[in-house]
Amino acid sequence: MFKKKLKLSPIMTFIILMFATIIISGILHIFNVQAEYTTVNRVTSEFTNNVIEVNSLLSPSGIKHIITTAVSGFVNFAPLSTLIIVLIGIGILEKTGFMKTFFTVLTRNSKRYTITFILVLVSLMFSILGDIGFVIMLPLGALLFKYGRRNPLGGIIASFAALTFGYGINVFLSANDSSLLTITLNAAKVLDPSYKIGIFFSLFIMIVALIAVSIIFTHITEKKIMAKLPRVEAETEEIKITNKELRGLIVGIFLGIVYLLIVIYMIIPGLPLSGTLLDSSGTRYIDMLFGPNSLFNKGFIFIVTLLFVIIGLGYGIMAKTIKNNNDFAESLGTSLDGIGNVIVLIFFASLFINVFEESNIGLVIVGWISKLISSLTFTGIWLIIIVFVLVAIANLFCPSSVVKWNMLSASVVPVFMNASISPEFAQVVYMAGDSITNGFTPLLLYFVIYLSFMEKYNNTNETMTLFGSLKYMSSYAIYITIIWFVILIGFYLIGVPIGIGSFPGVMYGA
Repeated sequence: MFKKKLKLSPIMTFIILMFATIIISGILHIFNVQAEYTTVNRVTSEFTNNVIEVNSLLSPSGIKHIITTAVSGFVNFAPLSTLIIVLIGIGILEKTGFMKTFFTVLTRNSKRYTITFILVLVSLMFSILGDIGFVIMLPLGALLFKYGRRNPLGGIIASFAALTFGYGINVFLSANDSSLLTITLNAAKVLDPSYKIGIFFSLFIMIVALIAVSIIFTHITEKKIMAKLPRVEAETEEIKITNKELRGLIVGIFLGIVYLLIVIYMIIPGLPLSGTLLDSSGTRYIDMLFGPNSLFNKGFIFIVTLLFVIIGLGYGIMAKTIKNNNDFAESLGTSLDGIGNVIVLIFFASLFINVFEESNIGLVIVGWISKLISSLTFTGIWLIIIVFVLVAIANLFCPSSVVKWNMLSASVVPVFMNASISPEFAQVVYMAGDSITNGFTPLLLYFVIYLSFMEKYNNTNETMTLFGSLKYMSSYAIYITIIWFVILIGFYLIGVPIGIGSFPGVMYGA
């Protein structure tokens, strides 16, 4: 008789990973494990040598750090406040019935492939707004599939795969891209002080990637993921929509459009009384939109939540699902019911990430990889492939793309330029490699949000484990790797522009 296989809850997994990190950090510190890497001085455009070592968390100072930062790290953990605030808005949309009506109308006469394609495409494009996509698209993806009479887990998985593996596939320059571009230019100017890169440097290659990934990820979701997920009872039920609900839908959408037009006007510079939400100190528009002093950036979560509240309130009043102020107040907290387990999960995830970051293990690994890249003598296709793979490995231990690129750019960009490959193509290779392992690392801040919604909509008696949730990502990871290989090698061999004024090859200092 076989023993039942032990399945660890995500909370226990994070606890084990945390203690494993503490022990490993102590062992590595004893052996004085460290890494040397090079960065570029932004002022002098010269190389600067750096050394980083593993910090022991088994030491008195390490234990003190864990104890003193446990609460503050949890309170300041970005996914926590973001999730709670956005759930307030989504709660009123669901409680009033707007979600049911909207998604039922949307999916009733549409093919499932079409709905999934739209979800994947929107999720891919959402990365231009940063990590907010995780707390918006995952619950919306679940509700889209739920009211489309399908397993909600399919919507969560498809959204998460697009948001992680497609991170950086931006047709327009995002705030993250702008930061990476500044770092790239600094590294390029070490060899060519006059080098310039336009903001649409990757437009063409990103359009190709966006279309290819949207189509392939839709196919994977429909043919591989949905086939593995159990059917739900709702698949055989038909949801009926009344005229009162349709009127509420029209009014809710109208109010939402009016609100969005006001917000859009306030982020357009140069018009009367416009530009209020922008950071006037930014040089590029994207920096004005998402700069440190941008009201749009600081208040984006609130802006989105208020949009949901306005739409839900308008719908609820017309559909008679909100009859008084008590109905309105109760609907705001609907999505927060039973959120206790999610908060506990987020606490231990924040604790693990805090411990891992303090240990410097991830940064030491990135430092090793940076040193390895600087010693490469390969050129052409082999150089592209090796750097692509090394960046993917580095991302498992340090998901922050800006932090990694700050450590890697001083190695990657000069090596590429010496091989007659442009700095902007080096950044594209970096962004591609940076994305293909995003969906596999629990160090990704918003990975815990994926786990939370997978647990919430799990309609089986089996425990949704951390590594069990990762198995759904394997097919996406394989295909995104193949897609990027084909696109990168194809553009390099053919030599066509990767964007406006940018090519894979370059002759610097000419």
